[in-house]
Amino acid sequence: MSTVLYPSPVFGPVRSRRLGVSLGINLMPADGKVCSFDCVYCECGLNAERRTRSKLPSRESVRVALERCLQRMQAEGDAPDVLTFAGNGEPTGHPEFLAIVKDTVGLRDRYFPRAKVAVLTNATHIDRDDVREALMLVDDNIVKLDTVSEAYVRRVNRPNVAYSVERQIALMARFGGHAMVQTMFMHGTVDGVDVSNVGDEYVTPWLEALRTIKPERVMIYTIARETPLQTLRKATPDELDGIVERIRALGIEAEASY
Repeated sequence: MSTVLYPSPVFGPVRSRRLGVSLGINLMPADGKVCSFDCVYCECGLNAERRTRSKLPSRESVRVALERCLQRMQAEGDAPDVLTFAGNGEPTGHPEFLAIVKDTVGLRDRYFPRAKVAVLTNATHIDRDDVREALMLVDDNIVKLDTVSEAYVRRVNRPNVAYSVERQIALMARFGGHAMVQTMFMHGTVDGVDVSNVGDEYVTPWLEALRTIKPERVMIYTIARETPLQTLRKATPDELDGIVERIRALGIEAEASY
């Protein structure tokens, strides 16, 4: 297994398929993974194989590292398109997430006011008031919803916290449109069970969930890097393009990354 771990608390900038020139903010330790999901396709590997021995970075260490990086980029004339909370696990699980987001927005405004602040989240903590407040502060609140099938979630996303698809959809709808839905489409098997989710039996009910959530945009993608399981395969461009057309037919902006 050749998966990746990201430096902490700041990494990049990197060229993101979906976000452009992205300066990453990793609120998890650099030596392991801490996540409320254990997705079989995660580029950081499986939780059990990425145990961390380090503490989470503190609010102050994130602020200092981020400001130093932004100062350097400004001096070099290297402007980011976005400051992205991502990395080795679920960023909203950090106990100081709201305060760190406020610090980040302030630093963005000082050094690169045209850049966006984004959060890539599996949405497992959006029932918390502090997390909801933080996500309402950022420009791009990008929440994960791979399916509306509870069985698929248990087999592929494998949450290790209380999780109900129906409740997640209702919580996403509470953002009042200030959310982007991000979905992984793929082919393959897990423990011999087919996990391809590009078929109509998965896509149609997922589209109905989008009607309820009313996101400002939908970002669909497929496998781009090596995954922990070797039995997974990319969805095809034609399959993704077909799903994009169906999303746009709902009046929702959509894009696909291959």
